[in-house]
Amino acid sequence: MGALIGLVAGAGILLVLWTFAEPDWQPTRRTSARRHPVADLLAAAGVVGVSPGQLVATCVVAFVVGAVVMTGVSGVVAIGVVFGAMAGALPVGVLRGRAIRRLRDHAALWPDAVDNLASAVRAGLSLPEALIQLGERGPEAMRDAFVQFGRDYHGTGRFNDSLDRLKDRLADPVGDRVIEALRIARDVGGGDLGRMLRSLSGFLREDLRTRGELESRQSWTVNGARLAVAAPWLVLLLMCLQGDVVGRFASGAGLVVLTTGAVLCVVAYRLMMWIGRLPTERRILA
Repeated sequence: MGALIGLVAGAGILLVLWTFAEPDWQPTRRTSARRHPVADLLAAAGVVGVSPGQLVATCVVAFVVGAVVMTGVSGVVAIGVVFGAMAGALPVGVLRGRAIRRLRDHAALWPDAVDNLASAVRAGLSLPEALIQLGERGPEAMRDAFVQFGRDYHGTGRFNDSLDRLKDRLADPVGDRVIEALRIARDVGGGDLGRMLRSLSGFLREDLRTRGELESRQSWTVNGARLAVAAPWLVLLLMCLQGDVVGRFASGAGLVVLTTGAVLCVVAYRLMMWIGRLPTERRILA
């Protein structure tokens, strides 16, 4: 009965972690159909060739392997299930970290990309040609997306459809703003495109500077939250080397302690992250 309760508790913890592991940005598609949050996370992390089902399967395999290994090490099923839940949430956590780093890197590159666009427009290139040349002269981390844009545009001749595919590849809130501004400029026409691009570049740089200052002040809250949550579980991991001590968690009282501790850690971590959160930019017309 204790093993069954531990398994159920571990599954509940995994579901809670999975819920909180969903990305903070929830894009609004042009159509009424909404994309799966896991698909949005994969796109934001820049992962190509991995389906949401494969990611879920990876999490399940990690949960099973982690639970079996830690059950074998500690001899307590409840401890194995708790650490299995952590292992199951690890792939999602890695993807979220990669998505955050990718968005931060892209945000730092967009001002230079917009300056490049403005220079190309001043040189007499059309807007599609200016975007295509970013595949050769733009920021290196973003070149592949613009190379694909050039292939789409040359293959179909449809500027708006090619922009939509470019947005999907970049999966970037800042990129959404830039692309929608270019779409409007293309539809409206006029001779103020260069001025608009220069103004947009200045705005992006100012926004990047302000957010950088805020993130540097926020970092201590984030690091403190992670350390506070990780510390008790590191102690428990070390205790697994002492069978007579960790065996006490096989009792009903030990199971209650483990379950309560896991729930409190999740709640405390989310509370600290909520207190120290920064406004998250959401994707527009994605």
